[in-house]
Amino acid sequence: MRKFLFGVTAVVALAYLGLFLARAGGDGLDHGDKLDTGMYGKVAIFGATGTIGDGLLKAALNDPDVNAIHVITRRPSPRIEAGVATGKVTMTIHKDYLDYASLTDSIAEVDAVYWAIGISSTGVDEQRYGEIHVDYPSRFLTEWLAASQKPQASFHYVSGSGAKAESRMMWAREKARAETQLASMAAGSNIRVVSYRPSVILPTEAEAHLGHRFLYAILAPIKAAVAAESIGRAMLEVSARDEDYASGTILENRKIIALNSVYLERRP
Repeated sequence: MRKFLFGVTAVVALAYLGLFLARAGGDGLDHGDKLDTGMYGKVAIFGATGTIGDGLLKAALNDPDVNAIHVITRRPSPRIEAGVATGKVTMTIHKDYLDYASLTDSIAEVDAVYWAIGISSTGVDEQRYGEIHVDYPSRFLTEWLAASQKPQASFHYVSGSGAKAESRMMWAREKARAETQLASMAAGSNIRVVSYRPSVILPTEAEAHLGHRFLYAILAPIKAAVAAESIGRAMLEVSARDEDYASGTILENRKIIALNSVYLERRP
């Protein structure tokens, strides 16, 4: 039975791949030469205990230009606790993601926020899904816009490949609504909003199982899959390129992979 289910999963993934390749654009980068790693000296991460969030945290911990990481979470994780032990991570246990008044002082000096809070749409109604994927980040951004003391800052939102306002799929409509709403809220402010649409995601080594690795091995060569840590490195790269990625930019899977490569090329 397990082999059968695994085979079905692989077939579905390959079918999705066909759709992805039909819609995917190129992976050329539009950035110039200006790079300012000071734009992510102090970052905040939401959703660090999840599949993507763990990768974002790993990337930030490994970057020597990230001086401080503020993790806002409902619970700790082994990586969060390890980061706290090094002194690079400050963990804040936070329960109400519709109220951020208690975080005002701690987010005022943050350069970049990496947002990876999310749940599967399976068994979740549209109202609840929208609350988590649209209302949570929107309420935070409202608070941060009022509190931020930085002349330039950036908010990085994890969306999903296939997000589309006219989609028949509820999750795709809500993700697209979040992209539009967040960018509109930040228009004309000191905060850029950039959205990321990853496709199939390989978790970090602590979470990846054989099925994850199998699909990644098939899909990565044709740029239809991306590692969670690579998304984090792409966010760091975009954070450092204020003039190259304007607020409202949406980055598809291939562009995320390309940005990860640029990031790795410039590291010592």
